[in-house]
Amino acid sequence: MLEITPVLNGNRKEPLYLQLYTYIKDEIYSGNIAPSIRLPSVRKLSDYLQVSRNTIEAAYQQLVAEGYVESRPRSGLYVTPMDKEPLFLQNLLPVPSQSGNEWSRNEAGACLYDFKYGTIDPDSFPYAAWRKAINQCVHPDEQELLFYGEPIGEYGLRAQIASYLRQARGVSCCAEQIVLGAGTQQSLGMVCQLLGTDKRKIAMEEPGYDGARIVFENCGWSTAPIPLEDDGLSLEKLEKSEAKLVYVTPSHQFPYGMVMSITKRLKLLQWARECGGIIIEDDYDGEFRYTGKPIPSLQGLDAGENVIYMGTFSKSLLPSLRISYIVLPRRLMEEYKRKFGAYGQPVSRMQQKALQLFMESGEWERHIRRVRNIYHKRNFALLESIKTIMQEKVRIIGKDSGLHMLLEVRSRRSEEELIEAAEKYGVKVYPTSRYWVHPPKMGHPFILLGFGGLSEEKIEQGIRRLHEAWFS
Repeated sequence: MLEITPVLNGNRKEPLYLQLYTYIKDEIYSGNIAPSIRLPSVRKLSDYLQVSRNTIEAAYQQLVAEGYVESRPRSGLYVTPMDKEPLFLQNLLPVPSQSGNEWSRNEAGACLYDFKYGTIDPDSFPYAAWRKAINQCVHPDEQELLFYGEPIGEYGLRAQIASYLRQARGVSCCAEQIVLGAGTQQSLGMVCQLLGTDKRKIAMEEPGYDGARIVFENCGWSTAPIPLEDDGLSLEKLEKSEAKLVYVTPSHQFPYGMVMSITKRLKLLQWARECGGIIIEDDYDGEFRYTGKPIPSLQGLDAGENVIYMGTFSKSLLPSLRISYIVLPRRLMEEYKRKFGAYGQPVSRMQQKALQLFMESGEWERHIRRVRNIYHKRNFALLESIKTIMQEKVRIIGKDSGLHMLLEVRSRRSEEELIEAAEKYGVKVYPTSRYWVHPPKMGHPFILLGFGGLSEEKIEQGIRRLHEAWFS
C-alpha cells in the first residue's frame, strides 16, 4: 500500500478531510506521488490514519472533482498525469533566460559539457561481468554472505588486492596487512584514530586534497601546509614544520598532477626513518599513467615500515562501490586489532565477494586495460584541444597521469568569474581555491578540468565553447 502520512490536527478550524485533500494534492504537485499511482482504498487508509471512512471519502471526492485523481471501475483511484505545472508552482519556477545565447544550456537546464573530476565512463563499465559476479553471490550456496563477516574485510578479497598491488603498484604486502574501508575518508578517519588524536600535527601538500584535510581537522589534528616543488612537496619545509606525520599523493599529486620523483621519494623515506615519522601514501589515481616509466610506490621502497598505503576502487571501477583499502605496517596491525577488533566491517559482504570473484576471473585486469586506453585517448584529446584552440592563453598543469588537468588561465577575471562565464556557454568547470590553506594572492586563476566522463568529441566541443566564453 502507498503510505500517505499527513499530520492531521483535529484542533484546527480546517476540517480533517480538507487537511487530507490538501496534503495529497501537494504531494502530487511535488512529484512525491507519481502519475498513475493507485491511492490506498478508503478502508485501508482509514485504518492506517485512524480516522473515519467519511473523512477519507470526502477528501477523495474532492480530488476526483478537481481532476487530481480518476476512478477506474472495480480497480480504485489513480493519480492523473498533469499536462502542465499548476499556477502556484509556475510562479516559483526560475524564469528562462531571454538572452537568446545559443551556447547556454540544453532544454533540461543542465550543462552540456561537465568537466567534473572523479566521473568515470559509464559506457565502459563491464555490466555483464559485474552482474554475473553479483548473481553468484545471491545463491543458496553463498548463505554465509547473509551474516557478519571479518571485521577487517573478507580474506579472499584482501588476498586479491594484495596480489594486484604487488604486481601493478610495487607494494610489498600480504592479505593480513590489508584493512577494507568504505571510501577514502572513512579509511582516513580510522587511520587518525589508530595513530591517536591527541594534539597531532600532520603535514600536507599545498595545495592538496581538501577531503583529507577536513577529516584530519575533524579528528583533532592540526595541518601544516607544505608548498610544492616541481617533483613534489618541499622536504626543507617539511622538516621545518616539525610534523611527524605527512599525507602525500605521490603517483598523481592532487590537484597539480605532478608525479613525485624517485629521488624525492627516497629522501622522504629517509626523513621518516630519521625522525620516526609516518607517511600516509594516498595512491587514489595510480592506475592511470600516460607517459614515463612507472615509479614504485613509497610503500614498496620503504624498508622501515614507516608508510601507510591507501587506495580505492572509486576511480578505477565505480564510485558507488565504496570500497577502499589500507595497507598497514605489520607493527601497526596488532594495535589496529586491539583498538578496532570489536568494530563491524562497513562494506557489504556481498559487494566484497562480488569484487573478489570479479578479480579472480580476470575481469578486473581486462577492465583496467580497457579504461586505461580510453582515458589515455581522452587525456590526449583534451591536451590537443587546449593546445590547438586556446594556445598561449592558458598553461596546462598535470597532463601526464590521472583523470584531470589544471588550467592556469591568463585572464584578468577571477576564478569565480571564469566559472560563471563558462556556465553561460553550457560548460561546467571547477574551482581550485578550496585546495589551498593559504590561496595565492597574486597571479592567474587555476581551473580544474576532469575528463573521465566526457567522450573525445564532447571534450573538443567543450573546449571550443570554453574558449568562446573566456576569450571572445
